[in-house]
Amino acid sequence: MGFKEVSSATIFCLLLLFCLGCRCLASELVTSQAATLNVDASPQSARKIPETLFGIFFEEINHAGAGGIWAELVSNRGFEAGGPHTPSNIDPWSIIGDDSSVFVATDRTSCFSRNIVALRMEVLCDDCPTGGVGIYNPGFWGMNIEDGKAYNLVMYVKSPETTDLTVSLTSSDGLQNLASTTITVSGTSNWTKVEQKLVANGTNRTSRLQITTNKKGVVWFDQVSLMPEDTYKGHGFRTELISMLLDLKPRFLRFPGGCFVEGDWLRNAFRWRESIGPWEERPGHFGDVWHYWTDDGLGYYEFLQLAEDLGAAPIWVFNNGVSHNDEVDTAAIAPFVKDVLDSLEFARGSADSTWGSVRAAMGHPEPFPVKYVAIGNEDCGKKIYRGNYLKFYNAIRQAYPDIQMISNCDGSSRPLDHPADLYDFHVYTDSKTLFNMRSTFDSTSRSGPKAFVSEYAVWRSDAGRGSLLASLAEAAFLTGLEKNSDIVQMASYAPLFVNDNDRTLVFMGGTLMLSSSTRGNIMELLVTGCRHFSVSPAVLWFILLQSIPATLVR
Repeated sequence: MGFKEVSSATIFCLLLLFCLGCRCLASELVTSQAATLNVDASPQSARKIPETLFGIFFEEINHAGAGGIWAELVSNRGFEAGGPHTPSNIDPWSIIGDDSSVFVATDRTSCFSRNIVALRMEVLCDDCPTGGVGIYNPGFWGMNIEDGKAYNLVMYVKSPETTDLTVSLTSSDGLQNLASTTITVSGTSNWTKVEQKLVANGTNRTSRLQITTNKKGVVWFDQVSLMPEDTYKGHGFRTELISMLLDLKPRFLRFPGGCFVEGDWLRNAFRWRESIGPWEERPGHFGDVWHYWTDDGLGYYEFLQLAEDLGAAPIWVFNNGVSHNDEVDTAAIAPFVKDVLDSLEFARGSADSTWGSVRAAMGHPEPFPVKYVAIGNEDCGKKIYRGNYLKFYNAIRQAYPDIQMISNCDGSSRPLDHPADLYDFHVYTDSKTLFNMRSTFDSTSRSGPKAFVSEYAVWRSDAGRGSLLASLAEAAFLTGLEKNSDIVQMASYAPLFVNDNDRTLVFMGGTLMLSSSTRGNIMELLVTGCRHFSVSPAVLWFILLQSIPATLVR
């Protein structure tokens, strides 16, 4: 759900634009005043804007995915976030009761080989308190449970003795019961998959999932998931957020990063193989750049599915053997090259190919149309980048000659020293600098690869929680991209989403919820309209109110 915040600066901007609107309206009424607008619409000065110019860039940053667009409500659902060594930290899980009535600890008894950690709960009380003892999970800063909506619970349990478990959705203090069901676990040494539907009889934005029992004994839990039933097309995404992306009509989706792809260390880089297949079997990983755990329910397959749902071309950004702190020498890069070729077979291969069959088994027998890949992210200055890049480039060109490859090196001011179809251009700066960068591509060579402005934003003090100044600067920069659209092929703002509970790194010149390029375009239309057309104050108020920053709350 969302709400709107209006600062004193915003109110000032409202009043200023109201006055400008009145002035524009007054200019219509004063016949003695005249203005001439000369427009050169000759074919010689025209530049066709490519259909791919405006798209979106999604990175797992600021809990944009986990706790954001991905609808999973349980945080650390597989108890893996504390690492493979046990006992381990189970945060944000906690106990209901005290250490005299219940004891919980992780062990390595899971039935899943790639995520071996499970949770063992021992109930110690003979006469347990009313309501029982157990465990609870608050999700990502509270679960937003809504009256009348259904939630699908899946979990794996085992117990040596038959035990009744009560699974409930409650308020954060456990006093308000929103939904509840009783599950009987048969006494067995084998894991059992339990599936239940919980229908909420009330609304609470900071709810929790709790599992309790009154019976003394031992129960193990693993892979506890709670998903809203009404995800977009059943694909696991929050419907209201996908609706916003659909309104943007993006022509491409760049994913999954960003620095998330690289990792501070290669051991924590995004690995596509570990993010596909049944969600229960995905090991998850710690994103050490943005400092939080992701269970990778939102994985490579889901990103491809999201691009298809949006009608956007997928742009797969893969790791090229480089992180922020370590790298793979070109002489040893061959396994990484094969890994990327396998990822492309997963996306594009026939349903009877090795990796295409895995995709088909996940429910998508038809190939995904991956026609763009980015070889790394912001790695151009590193000593082995060019050598590694050429290994990937040559292998992909041979296997998939139609795929367009994107270099990390900026070719806007000088030619690249290696082949590429497009090159990345990233800029994060203050409003004044970005405004003045509207002419950046005016003198760029028209031969060679095209530009992909895949990350841009006004940031730091100029951005705040969204400002008119930043929006105008970004809008001006976008006019420069449109003017040079014969060389600029694509552009996307960064980042796309931010959870208001995790503002670890927020640039946000234009908005906190949607792509700033969208709001930048709104502000661009506003300014242009006031200068060249007669716009009523009511219209100005409407446009501005639509562009006031809205804060997304999980």
